[in-house]
Amino acid sequence: MSLSISLHMLARAPVPGRVKTRLIPALGREGACDLQRLLLERALQLPVEGFSERFLWLDDVPDASLQALAEELGWTLVEQPAGDLGERMRCIATLGLAGSDAVILIGNDCPALDAGYLNNACEALQGQPVVIGPAEDGGYVLLGLRRITALLFSDIPWGTEQVLRMTRERLQQLDWGHHLLPELWDVDRPEDLPRLAELGIQI
Repeated sequence: MSLSISLHMLARAPVPGRVKTRLIPALGREGACDLQRLLLERALQLPVEGFSERFLWLDDVPDASLQALAEELGWTLVEQPAGDLGERMRCIATLGLAGSDAVILIGNDCPALDAGYLNNACEALQGQPVVIGPAEDGGYVLLGLRRITALLFSDIPWGTEQVLRMTRERLQQLDWGHHLLPELWDVDRPEDLPRLAELGIQI
């Protein structure tokens, strides 16, 4: 029988000066904010198929246009819980698993993450308790879970190249099997910007 899987996107509300700060030297405050909005709107267009529910967890109150788009596309808007990234992810995954058999957590920074990638993650969760979508920078762009433990989220140096390696080491400690999806890339640094054009995304 297929699992009930809920999709959870963690994102920062597009506010100039507070988002995509590493891109401000290249794009300016407004330009970096516009890029965050564009990536977020693109991620909201991800397909419904395969998910029992979809939640957009924002770190701030959305503006009217973003709220309207999320609701129109069938996302439930929720405010992110408190804590560092690990604590927020742990809390969101715990809440998600209370209402579905499995959860998939993503951000909005990976424009190469598409319907096929999500479908592969859902399929992998049928056979493994954990699915990870690695990022080129040593983190991950997707985390799928059928069970939860604080060990996967505590004392991790988020935003560094150690995240994926440490997560896999802890899975080994737990003796939890996991499936690795193909590596993708995030939009975080000025050198990532030319790749957006290759995807047909105009800044």
